[in-house]
Amino acid sequence: MNSLVIAIIGLIALYFAYVIYGTKISKLLDINDDNETPAIGMNDGVDYVPTRSQIVFGHHFSSIAGAGPIIGPVVAASLFGWLPAFLWIVIGSIFIGGVHDMSSMVASIRHEGKSIASVAGKVMSRRAQLIFASFIWLTLILIVAVFAVVAAKALINKPEIVLPTLMLIPIALLVGYMGFKLGIDTRIGTALGLVLLFAFIYLGLSYPLELPVSDPFSYWVVILLVYAFIASVLPVWTLLQPRDYLASYVLFIGLAIGFIGVAVVHPTISTPAFISVNSSNGYLWPILFVTVACGAVSGFHSLVSSGTTSKQIKKESDTKVIGYGAMLVEGVLAILALLAVTAGLSWATNDPSISYPVLLKQGWILTFGTGYGHLVAPIFGLTLGTVVGMMIIKTFVMTTLDTASRLGRFVGTELFGSNGLGITVMDNRYVSTIVLIIPAGALALTDSWTIIWPVFGSANQLIAALTLFVVTIWLVGLKKPSRYTLYPGIFMLLTTIAALVFLAIDLIPAKNYLLGGTVIILLVLALLVVVETISSWKRIKASI
Repeated sequence: MNSLVIAIIGLIALYFAYVIYGTKISKLLDINDDNETPAIGMNDGVDYVPTRSQIVFGHHFSSIAGAGPIIGPVVAASLFGWLPAFLWIVIGSIFIGGVHDMSSMVASIRHEGKSIASVAGKVMSRRAQLIFASFIWLTLILIVAVFAVVAAKALINKPEIVLPTLMLIPIALLVGYMGFKLGIDTRIGTALGLVLLFAFIYLGLSYPLELPVSDPFSYWVVILLVYAFIASVLPVWTLLQPRDYLASYVLFIGLAIGFIGVAVVHPTISTPAFISVNSSNGYLWPILFVTVACGAVSGFHSLVSSGTTSKQIKKESDTKVIGYGAMLVEGVLAILALLAVTAGLSWATNDPSISYPVLLKQGWILTFGTGYGHLVAPIFGLTLGTVVGMMIIKTFVMTTLDTASRLGRFVGTELFGSNGLGITVMDNRYVSTIVLIIPAGALALTDSWTIIWPVFGSANQLIAALTLFVVTIWLVGLKKPSRYTLYPGIFMLLTTIAALVFLAIDLIPAKNYLLGGTVIILLVLALLVVVETISSWKRIKASI
């Protein structure tokens, strides 16, 4: 199959989905610009900051993208073939992921910009809120730990990206100050920021930087976590928002060049369209659907939508492009990642420099970077193209790290603070952030995260399922059709439970009690929230 044909089919499908289905969901949610958003009504200059839609889009997209839409397709295509991964990316993005992201964003906006867990407390019960918030907070600790490790290893293994990674921070501070404090036109700040950023990307190739210490990993983890703490407590416009906004251009430009490369090279996809129903990781269902997460649907997106993004949106109509649209663009990224490794690399070859199976054993970052490099070789050359591909990944690993830290602050305050368990000191943003960073650092520095990381894919999709249930109950209370969120929620719940059950079956003979206990906790959580959902449904229906 020609890779260009697949690219065109995917892009056309996602475009028409935005125009048709995105509009349908907007009408379902009663989008109305006459409604005052929390960004305006609760503007505090720190977290609630009304912002232009294109800046919020870049910030939101960078936050949800991370490495997920790249790693998922890279791994899934090697397990099951490119066709199942492609179909799930397109169908999942349109009917589940986009709906999930936009609906959770709008639900948050209608509830003072609070997290989806807090929304659960409003539309379901306080018990549902505490259960959901506890699970989300613990998951965010794990995410911060893992992405601190991934970012540290990337900086060590590819010293060429150290300079642009570090310099993006002062560049973002400059752009944020120019726009928010000086009122300089966004286009001028964007142009200056991008010129500086790409200049440092170029300089990074000539001046790779390495820490002059015997144990650079530990130092980088600490440095990254300190950065995450600072980014989490500063007003969003100073660093997090402009950094993510500028970072989004790295990806958009990388996406454009990647698809231009596909059009120019249009290599034949070498990976089998379909390999097997069963793989070394398990059966096609449910494993495919928890492996290709962010490229189709991801619970982490609802945390971003109802965490940072909902506090910055100026008018409700922006939620279509920022919520539904950003998810579809992430589907575009997943398609490019899929083509980079299935068409940019070879399948049946013993050449380790182009072999997809061989490269995958060396890590998904190198695998994507090499495949991307082959796609854009006519434009950049193989070496620079590979570095650009890896820079794309590294940029978004950092955005996931700082965004997850800020989300952990919000959820921690809602869970433990005066409106949660009553620990008033947790209302302080410095305290709630450090309480998250310390255990994340302990997991990262001791490699303890590796013990429970295997369940993250299922945990992430469980958050998506529970979010869809919360939105469903909210829609039922508004006397709105709920099938658009209920059916996807049921599918994701069944998929997650199946994945956890299969994992438990593998763990029992191995006597892995910690991981097995984590699986049981997740299953109990799913059961409890389902019970809360059914109870809330009956209560609301009885009152209508």
